[in-house]
Amino acid sequence: MENTMTLHPKLADVTQRIMERSKVSRHNYLDKVAQVAKSGPRRAHLSCGNQAHAYAAMGADKSTLLDERAPNIGIITAYNDMLSAHQPFETYPTQIKAAARALGATAQVAAGVPAMCDGVTQGQPGMELSLFSRDTIAMAAAIGLSHNTFDAAVFLGVCDKIVPGLVIAAATFGHLPAIFLPAGPMPSGISNDEKTEVRKRFADGMCDREELMAAEMASYHGPGTCTFYGTANSNQMLMEFMGLHLPGASFVPPNSDLRSALNVQGTAQVLANTQLGDAYTPTAKILDEKAWVNGIVGLMATGGSTNLVLHIPAMARAAGVIILPQDFADISEIVPLLAKVYPNGLADVNHFHAAGGLPYLISQLLNAGLLHEDVKTITGEGLHHSSRQAVLKDGIIRYAEAPKHSLNQKILRPIHDPFQISGGLQNLKGNLGTAVVKISAVATDRRLIEAPAAVFHSQAAVKNAFQSGALNRDVIVVVRYQGPSANGMPELHNLTPFLAILQDRGFKVALVTDGRMSGASGKVPAAIHLSPEAADGGPIAQIKDGDILRLDALNGTLETLAVNWRDRAIVHPDLSDNEHGMGRELFSVFRRTAGPASQGAGVVI
Repeated sequence: MENTMTLHPKLADVTQRIMERSKVSRHNYLDKVAQVAKSGPRRAHLSCGNQAHAYAAMGADKSTLLDERAPNIGIITAYNDMLSAHQPFETYPTQIKAAARALGATAQVAAGVPAMCDGVTQGQPGMELSLFSRDTIAMAAAIGLSHNTFDAAVFLGVCDKIVPGLVIAAATFGHLPAIFLPAGPMPSGISNDEKTEVRKRFADGMCDREELMAAEMASYHGPGTCTFYGTANSNQMLMEFMGLHLPGASFVPPNSDLRSALNVQGTAQVLANTQLGDAYTPTAKILDEKAWVNGIVGLMATGGSTNLVLHIPAMARAAGVIILPQDFADISEIVPLLAKVYPNGLADVNHFHAAGGLPYLISQLLNAGLLHEDVKTITGEGLHHSSRQAVLKDGIIRYAEAPKHSLNQKILRPIHDPFQISGGLQNLKGNLGTAVVKISAVATDRRLIEAPAAVFHSQAAVKNAFQSGALNRDVIVVVRYQGPSANGMPELHNLTPFLAILQDRGFKVALVTDGRMSGASGKVPAAIHLSPEAADGGPIAQIKDGDILRLDALNGTLETLAVNWRDRAIVHPDLSDNEHGMGRELFSVFRRTAGPASQGAGVVI
């Protein structure tokens, strides 16, 4: 590997600031983890009755499990066959068990955790459970690992809230070594740009549902993750940048020989990292302040999902690390955008991977001093391990250095010639609170929008206004009471076609909301995660139709230019419809206790 440059001074400053802020919480976390780790292999402390229950269904593996010197892996799986990204996990436990058995170890499925598809629930009542599923997944994984019979954990999950929930669990059980095994992306279908155009035509009444359905089925058409660079694939990037994946593992397609070999290799690696292996590597030591900074750098360099601005603070807090919105903003200023993957460009993640992918990107950033090299990963000391790409030769995984040059500069650029000099996200501050905007897909001339507000309390109301022609003008659409306390903070991705049509008609258009947008959104400027939210008395609850709002993604500001607006009464719409149906009544305690979006909107952390 080439020698890395001296760490960028601002990156060093941000890291030091996080370390100082997290000093007490990180110390307390590590102390608790160390106390648990002292007791050694878990099974040694179980009674005979406890162990008999734990091993009853394990057949020939029972004798190995009784050997306290043979490590046992707990598998946490988010398998279901409704999510294309998670369907490949059906066969993973069998592969892991066989690989463990070949090494004299054992593996058990400790728990299955729920996994919902935001693509199915977009615009539906079920979407109001989506964000809270993250914390539910963390709790479900904790229940599985609480059986206390495991020396390591393997986490099987990919999509939006699933990986963050699993990381929270991995941090909570930080004394255990862990590895994340991804599924990989489905094959490329029709271009994302073509699919988007059909969606806009349908929203504008220019094609029928049959044509729309044909385009959707040609896009989402097989096992694996969706191929655009949304939250699912941003999650995979994050795991690789933070050293919880095998190098080069993120975007290897499912059901391939290399993917199967990576599962075998991953099993061997996590076994080697146990207290019974050669190099004990508890997950707690990996998830330090530098690792989270590296993850944020990856997010900015790739123009990744805005959802991670919610998830990273929540995940980090589980490891005793306190991340604030300003940390994202400061890192974004110094990290160039090196990737153009839909919705930031026309390419998908398969094209990105073929162009050099994450190994190339990590190598470029390391050599520019924009990543911490001195971190722990599952494969050893130093992030340079993650700058390698996995290749299969004679049935054995070998690692090669990342390409020296991008294989397609329309998709992946070198550090000295980026797509833009700053990252893909911008923090916004002003008299309306704090918010975030994804700018990597927004044209430069649309990053400053000043226009009258049109205020709504639901996606349906926006759609009706669009169809009536009431939004055929310069407008900043305000959709409020969409935060975690109001209705669980659903994604508002269904608004994207309508807003994009207005923008294509030549109007100045933006969105301001205390809700979320999908990681697949991006071409229309959207100030999202506005905090404090309307349900908590945030200023957004005082905006009126016609107020002039200003969204300035160039300078990082969001404000109303209205006069005496803070003297107005807060609007309190009827939210009772958010409280029942599709299981929403079961999550009322989550809505009551969720933290602010600026801190990750967490419930359990």
